[in-house]
Amino acid sequence: MDEQRRDLRLFFRLNVFYGLLFGVSWLAHVLIPDISSHLPIGTIDRLMSYGDSDAFTGVEIHASRVVSEFDSIIWLLTAVCGAVILMVPVSWTYISIREKTQMDQSLLQSMIVLPIAVTGIVLVVHNSLALAFSLTGVVAAVRYRTTLKSTADSLFIFMAVAVGLAAGIGMLVIAAVMTVIFCYTFLLLWKLNYGFRKEAKQYMRPAQLDSQEGDEMENEQTG
Repeated sequence: MDEQRRDLRLFFRLNVFYGLLFGVSWLAHVLIPDISSHLPIGTIDRLMSYGDSDAFTGVEIHASRVVSEFDSIIWLLTAVCGAVILMVPVSWTYISIREKTQMDQSLLQSMIVLPIAVTGIVLVVHNSLALAFSLTGVVAAVRYRTTLKSTADSLFIFMAVAVGLAAGIGMLVIAAVMTVIFCYTFLLLWKLNYGFRKEAKQYMRPAQLDSQEGDEMENEQTG
């Protein structure tokens, strides 16, 4: 019963969050048709149009109406804050599906803060091959050692990096779509308890399940 309340609560929160997000985005687009020229909310068609360009020239950031220092600050704040906001439902998903005894607070905090750093890095090295190689050297010199409790936890870190990359090139719409699919996919996997076996290592559920309930789940999935 507790798990059922958790998945319903997560489903409701995700629906409300993304409903408000896309509602506000649609209203902004109606009021300001060229809003993508002012803010980092580019769409996938612009990104795909770079297929024939030189691989070393980088991706162009569309912000034709950003012509002053104030405009650039607003653009940057929108990109960074947008990346953080989009990671909030991802953090909800992690909190809901992960067992309390197995939760990693540092991982949870990292997935919120990491997009800020990634967004800034993308903007700094934008269209500069020299800066990109310099960054590679710095990262190689500074070694980060961390042990995740599960390989599935790394997916949340990858999601944070992807959102930061999308925000850095001004594609928050792409970041939003990625988080939608990511969160609802994890919610569905958790609800179905996909791949459950009594002997298998558990990620989304307690390691010890009621034997009768476990047998029923296994029988349903094996047919």
